[in-house]
Amino acid sequence: MKIFELFKKIQNKNQNNSKISKLIVGLGNPFPKYNNTRHNAGFEAIDHLAKTHNIEIKKQKFSSLFGDGIISNVRCLLLKPLTFMNNSGFAVEDFKNYYKLEIEDVIVLFDDISFSPGKIKIKKKGSSGGHNGVKSIIEQTGEENFIRIKIGVGEKPNKNYDLSKWVLARFSEEEKKLMQEGFKKTTAALELILNGEIEKAMNKFN
Repeated sequence: MKIFELFKKIQNKNQNNSKISKLIVGLGNPFPKYNNTRHNAGFEAIDHLAKTHNIEIKKQKFSSLFGDGIISNVRCLLLKPLTFMNNSGFAVEDFKNYYKLEIEDVIVLFDDISFSPGKIKIKKKGSSGGHNGVKSIIEQTGEENFIRIKIGVGEKPNKNYDLSKWVLARFSEEEKKLMQEGFKKTTAALELILNGEIEKAMNKFN
């Protein structure tokens, strides 16, 4: 036990002395009533990543919950903006400026209704694609050159189905299992990206 505690102290000291290099942002809406909804896939992906790497997301700053830790030997901030989806960009811009990060240091995780539940797609840059959270980030930072991982949450039942009703709906039991696999893939993809292997991640998961 003493050896383990010593190792943790050394690890924490090294972590605290290293510079924040990456900002990993999960998009979603705050408050329990939005838990486990399709639009909160980004939040859940961040939670899975944090649990996998023993990172606590309990600190608060700039209207956000966040935690920091080491993933693939890179010190990262894991961020969950609490500004509601449509204003996610304000938190991202505040954290980016505070930690003196470039837009290329930002990685955003969010839901996509174009893909089946659990499927993921990695992009190096691009437009918002109609996603209001990503749109807000682009508007507030003035940049599109950030990596994003789209997490499939399933298409609408039909084209006339109300979009807001769909993204705020919860998953079926079968879909929940598929989403858990998607979060595992998202974590694995992030580990490769942070290791400088984005092309490998794209080839493996896209």
